[in-house]
Amino acid sequence: MTNDPSLPRRASLELLRAEAADELSVLVEERLRDGEDPWEFMEDLPTVDELVVLTLRAENIAADGGNRPTHARNYRVLRQIALDFPQLSAAVWRLLGSEPHRTWDLSVRAS
Repeated sequence: MTNDPSLPRRASLELLRAEAADELSVLVEERLRDGEDPWEFMEDLPTVDELVVLTLRAENIAADGGNRPTHARNYRVLRQIALDFPQLSAAVWRLLGSEPHRTWDLSVRAS
């Protein structure tokens, strides 16, 4: 994301989107295998770009020792993602203020 040499260099946006699309297809298949009706859950799933943003956010959290970010830090991280990847700006703005982010994940929904 930033020019910090201590952080690993990210793949291209196209590759990140391809990985996110694969992850999204796994999420859909998992829900279908659990017998859920796709008409009931498809709108709850993130978009490919939202998954990319969440992946980049998770990497930033991991780089910070896994500490849960404060509201202000979360905003700065998401804003930096939007600056580094302008094509993801719409996804970033949709995610801002929408905690928890992983509502499609059973472990998050059950908490």
